[in-house]
Amino acid sequence: MWDDLGSGEVTELLVALIRDACVNDGDPDSGQEERAASTVEAYLGEPGQSFEPHPGRRSVLYRVPGTDPGAASIMLMGHTDVVPVSSEGWSVDPFAGERSGGFVWGRGAVDMLNLTAAMAVVFKRHLEGSTPRLPGDLLYLAVADEEAAGTFGARWLVENQWDAVKCDYLLTEIGTPMLGGRAGAGLPVTVAEKGPQWRRVVARGTPSHGSQPYATSNALLPVAEVVARLGASPTPVLITDEWRRFVAAWDPGDIADQLLDPDRVDDAIDRLALDDLGLARWAHACTHLTVSPNVLRGGVKANVIPDMAEAEVDVRSLPGQEAADVDDHFRKAIGPSLEEEVEIITMEATPASGSPPEGRLWDALGAALNVLRPGAHLIPALIPVATDARFFRPRGTIAYGVGLFDDKVEFGDFLRMFHGHDERVSEVSLARTVALLGMTIEAFGAGT
Repeated sequence: MWDDLGSGEVTELLVALIRDACVNDGDPDSGQEERAASTVEAYLGEPGQSFEPHPGRRSVLYRVPGTDPGAASIMLMGHTDVVPVSSEGWSVDPFAGERSGGFVWGRGAVDMLNLTAAMAVVFKRHLEGSTPRLPGDLLYLAVADEEAAGTFGARWLVENQWDAVKCDYLLTEIGTPMLGGRAGAGLPVTVAEKGPQWRRVVARGTPSHGSQPYATSNALLPVAEVVARLGASPTPVLITDEWRRFVAAWDPGDIADQLLDPDRVDDAIDRLALDDLGLARWAHACTHLTVSPNVLRGGVKANVIPDMAEAEVDVRSLPGQEAADVDDHFRKAIGPSLEEEVEIITMEATPASGSPPEGRLWDALGAALNVLRPGAHLIPALIPVATDARFFRPRGTIAYGVGLFDDKVEFGDFLRMFHGHDERVSEVSLARTVALLGMTIEAFGAGT
């Protein structure tokens, strides 16, 4: 059934979700995922359970009850918001949902409206009774606000509506193309993710006329210096068990030993970058605490010395690294003299999280992959980004992220499209992802 479904239905839904343009810039009034929630409800043919903690920031939840109240439940969860775009960097309208060359183009095509749409197609077959009911409940959640910490989405739902969204197993993002190694083709499955440890750097001064800077207190200067020092300071290397497991399953050949050696991993990453910059960035992020100053604010006018300036720094910690490790790195990078001039504020401090690559859902994924790609194997992957799974795992939920893609876009190039220009996904990949998820759910139900 699933491999005969084709790409038309899921493609049309993806196009509609891209056109909803639920752009989340972090402002509470952005996103407006109400549009996507309505699109999902129209596609599924009935309203779901609605949650709207802030006007327009709506998530919608569906449930197909299982035949056994004591059986394990599983949720398909996809977010409906997307990040902003710089339109001048795109070769197409990023919100037109253009179909060209066998691809669907648009913001969200890989992060993660492709999976959100594929999950809806799979869930619809269960909702309308086209497939046998599972022993446990099957849930589908189209969730808001993933791109800005889940304040009005998954975080809020877990903290305030846990009885509604609780599940034993969860499939969400991210999915990537296959990786080739000595062991053959492997499908990366997200089983662990780094923790967001965002920091804000703030300095205060005294406003003065910009024409007379002598002996003034310019708040922008210490913040700019902190940003420069953070950008130039090497970050700590940590080879985690999760990374070792990934490299072992990938089995990349003569570079494997270097990728597992803290003293040689940077050389290995440089080697990877010669052929695949996206893969090199992934490897670097999965073996280092990463620190990226991405926002700088200060001043109101060119001729007014600013009395306040701030920078926002994206920090991601590996399993085993805590908030104290981040603070220690900042102290060393900034130095004692500058540390007295600025205030470091914690914006978020969520530890890394993960689920074991074993058990019922893992076996179901392997069984589905064996049908669709005989001879391929699963690769348990640590990812450098944060997903909504991080709110569920501490509650005991086993959470993975996965999709199934063709080879039109390679692993590293695919990764570079996340939050980048010209996001696109092939229509063949959409159909394959529907098949993988559909077969996985059926195998999961049979594994009771």
